[in-house]
Amino acid sequence: MSVFKPTGRHRAVSPRKGARQAVALATVLSAAGAHAVSSAGGAAAEPRVWIEGPIFNDPLGTVDEQHAIRTRLIELTDAAVPGSVIKVAVYHIWEQPVVDALVRARARGVNVQVLLDESSRSDRPDNTMYASLKAALGTSTTAGSFVKLCPVDKSCLGDPKFGASIMHNKFWLFSEVEGARNVVVQTTSNSTPSAHTKFFNDALLLPDNPAMYGAYAEYFRDMVGAQWSTWRYRAVTASNGLYKAYFFPRSGTTNSTDTIHAVLDNVRCTYKDSAGVTRRTLVRVAIFKITRKAIADKLVALKKAGCGVSLVYAESDSARSQGGTPGTWEVLHASGGPSLRCYNDDRDPQNPGQKLTTPYIVHNKYVLIDGMYAGSRDKLVFTGSQNFTGPALRENDEAVVKIDSDPVHDTYLGHYTSVRAVAWPGTADRTNLCQGVKSLPQDGERALR
Repeated sequence: MSVFKPTGRHRAVSPRKGARQAVALATVLSAAGAHAVSSAGGAAAEPRVWIEGPIFNDPLGTVDEQHAIRTRLIELTDAAVPGSVIKVAVYHIWEQPVVDALVRARARGVNVQVLLDESSRSDRPDNTMYASLKAALGTSTTAGSFVKLCPVDKSCLGDPKFGASIMHNKFWLFSEVEGARNVVVQTTSNSTPSAHTKFFNDALLLPDNPAMYGAYAEYFRDMVGAQWSTWRYRAVTASNGLYKAYFFPRSGTTNSTDTIHAVLDNVRCTYKDSAGVTRRTLVRVAIFKITRKAIADKLVALKKAGCGVSLVYAESDSARSQGGTPGTWEVLHASGGPSLRCYNDDRDPQNPGQKLTTPYIVHNKYVLIDGMYAGSRDKLVFTGSQNFTGPALRENDEAVVKIDSDPVHDTYLGHYTSVRAVAWPGTADRTNLCQGVKSLPQDGERALR
């Protein structure tokens, strides 16, 4: 049975300034419903309408619901007009339907540029997707189309002194599709089979947003150039503050240069509403991996300061995974800490008593804030590719986007509530998977070889 249900389709409404900046957004929770609307009786098709807002897949749902994010990306790719540009930065691409759509776009005159982590090829030597992209697009980054790999065991912009790092981004850019220009899709999903059928993921679709498109396109250019020695972390605000993008890696050694820690530092836990009633700020987190102790410490501190704090996660580190040194698991489980659920379910539904090679997990990486933030009553979402790990902050190529919108926050809250309700092992999270003893790969997907 599906966890999520679609609630309808609406045209996107432009952002308006006011006491609360918001945009009327549809709740897009499945692939149901085409984006190209045609009238009855064989009349000419109406212009395509691309919905601004979030998309969620549902690995527990129907095939369509599982592939909701992939379906939207393929629809956009198929709608790219000749002469336009598609830019894709994804950790891994291992799926034939995605590659086929990119190759089709190239064949009809779209410039297709793809950037991958090197492990997209080396982790699956028998997978032919990279070879197919190479044959169709070439590898010269001076050409209009290409596929490029970051260096072996290194992100494109990470400083080699830190050792191994990855290009972990997951975003798609479309300069023009039928019905929209300057389209950004920031997602938590790789293009791998398990990303749809085993992992909970989300995506944010932003059509007709030249400021965000330009910021992401510049970051893409920098990664392709691999000029790590001159790279500097940056953040770009767009749409009158409705959106803000953060591009990594970010150098530094203190919490003041930890972007998520700085976000949480802006939270005030109690405030009075318009009626003078004392309220508390609510912080909710859905995260694949949390091993950055500073973030765990901050979540605990917020809970003790009076915030409502809850967390759904798939993996932490612990004394059991670190030779006796306590980790984030112990920090989060200390007295007075946040409400916790682990979602890392390796039970095989087809073979009771057997274990899955690739478990069902929460693969999202979002923070929801409802309350007092930076001195104002607000509802915010932060989502993107970045897990709460040290390398994700300091070494990897990653992107995070902030959305300042009540409707978007409330849509994500519905997703969070649904995932939390089915999380397993849930509160019984003293398991090898939840404590990081049996660690998952960066994308959560076990090798098939």
